[in-house]
Amino acid sequence: MPSLIKIVLPALAAAGFAHAECSVSATTTVQNQGDVAAMTTCATFSGSIAIATGTTEDIALGSIKQLAGNLVAPPNSNIRRISASDLVNITGEMNLDGLTRLNGVDFPQLKSVNSIKWNALPNLQNIGFTAQVETAKKIVIENTAVRSLKGINIAQAEFLKIANNQFVNEIKMQLGNVSNSLDFSDNNKAVEIELTNLIWANNLTFRSTGSILVPSLTKLNGSLTLSKNGFESFAAPNLTEVGEAIAIVGNDKMKNISFPLLTKVNDNLQIANNSALGEVDGFPELKSIGGAFDISGNMTEVNTPKLDNVAGAFNLQSSGNISCSFFQNLKNKKLIAGKFFCSGSLENPSVAGTSPKSQNGQKGAASTLSAMTGALGLAAMAAVLLI
Repeated sequence: MPSLIKIVLPALAAAGFAHAECSVSATTTVQNQGDVAAMTTCATFSGSIAIATGTTEDIALGSIKQLAGNLVAPPNSNIRRISASDLVNITGEMNLDGLTRLNGVDFPQLKSVNSIKWNALPNLQNIGFTAQVETAKKIVIENTAVRSLKGINIAQAEFLKIANNQFVNEIKMQLGNVSNSLDFSDNNKAVEIELTNLIWANNLTFRSTGSILVPSLTKLNGSLTLSKNGFESFAAPNLTEVGEAIAIVGNDKMKNISFPLLTKVNDNLQIANNSALGEVDGFPELKSIGGAFDISGNMTEVNTPKLDNVAGAFNLQSSGNISCSFFQNLKNKKLIAGKFFCSGSLENPSVAGTSPKSQNGQKGAASTLSAMTGALGLAAMAAVLLI
């Protein structure tokens, strides 16, 4: 601990300044509750606080109301609880990493933090944010045992990633917009996600979830990826335009996709390996695809009645007896700019770039997509390869 803290903080305590403002120019490392005791005189602490890796006892930050810095706890196999009874605001990051016995994070008054970064907290089941954190720019919570994100109820964010939390059963937030990326991946397969206020976002990724509600989503500046989810239907009833791409891949139980107001996808549209999806008829207003059209599976019907522009390649493969006449007509009119392949009754329908075999044993001649750009390109193909 810097000598300034050792001298100044006890002096303030002795003088009775219970609401003093304390500051340091470097990170203060605390090893036990005795090191913290001097800080309890500070309503505002300007500087970062780090909990030493060798700490063996609980750490309580006392009466500090504002931390103008970071709160950092690096890997530690002993500490069980970190708390701050009065802390309302952290201007920096709350970074908890590798605390294998931590079972309590109690910040009952916390309302605002610049960012939350938690990783490898296998015994942390509950988040003790009683007053609810309503402001945070970045949140990353990975590899924990949390059951619920109740206590985190932010209205907007730059980056949000909740991944590999095998026990989380619900995620509900007032979240209205995400300026960079939202990623909910590989949590509890039954997790229920409700983002009823989400109006616009950049990139959205949902992987291995139980249900998703995004009823207010109107504009997506980037891409939407749905991969390996367990739900039977997905709807974006108010989404009108996708700035980059859509990938709906490997959702084994999915029977219905609904985008009733969507008119434009500026990059690729890919729907593949959704074995229960018998009809693709959820794009009644879709007129334009700025990249590739790539749909494969068991469908007996693919219906996009208003489609009149595909700037990239076209690939439609199905084991079902689908009709290609509508799409062939678009190609004949040169409304599909790239290479074209459309066929039903295939033995192994797959994504573009494959050579499908018909059920009578003859091989088709699928073409490689000519437009695999944007956020979907590598991400979508990687998703297919992982299935």
